[in-house]
Amino acid sequence: MIKVENVTKIYGHTVAVDDLSLEVKAGEVFGLLGPNGAGKTTTMKMLAGLLIPTSGKMSVDGHDVQTNPLEAKRVIGFVPDKPFIYEKLSGHEFLEFVREIFQVDKDPAVIARQERLLKMFLLDGWLDELVESYSHGMRQKLIITSALIHNPKALIIDEPMVGLDAKGMRQVKELFREMADDGATVLVSTHTMAIAQEVCDRIAILNKGKILTMGTMEELKASSHSSEQDLESIFLRLTDETMDAP
Repeated sequence: MIKVENVTKIYGHTVAVDDLSLEVKAGEVFGLLGPNGAGKTTTMKMLAGLLIPTSGKMSVDGHDVQTNPLEAKRVIGFVPDKPFIYEKLSGHEFLEFVREIFQVDKDPAVIARQERLLKMFLLDGWLDELVESYSHGMRQKLIITSALIHNPKALIIDEPMVGLDAKGMRQVKELFREMADDGATVLVSTHTMAIAQEVCDRIAILNKGKILTMGTMEELKASSHSSEQDLESIFLRLTDETMDAP
């Protein structure tokens, strides 16, 4: 579903992503972890078509992100780490704008999906209010709703739990699982190790633009060659070792 082949991204003299290759299957929740500056957000923005790789190829559902960007974007739901919403729009106007972008404004299935998500997130009573009056958590829920209403085959989401309360976090985790069970792909980046360990089928740990290790939790434990059993300990040991390396 998501395929990254030997992708490098260079900013000036800085290599943000270094010959990265990975493949995320349909029906999988895949975690992309790493310290600040590891290349996670850059990778996600390249997959969403917001950045152009210096070299390498990326595809989503068989559509090359560079040579066939519109078809790739049709099947993607993208939630960036710092989403932007026009604050002078109401929630209703913002979602209508998103539906028009995806050319699904009159699709009954899309409207029904939107209504279900809004009701689940308790946003249905706020649609006529301007977004500027929304709390941070409400904005995050609105953004997630906008990314899912067209029923994407791949959800790319950076720091999904920012601003959410405990109930919101649980709802989002259940959404990830529901999407994967329905055959979609979820690529998630988070600094919250417990969430990654709980919801991800496989995890890749990045540092300095390279993958240090990748696999299921059992595979990560086996590859760590130590007594560490939780993701946080494995993550800290691997990233500390590479930070210390010349």
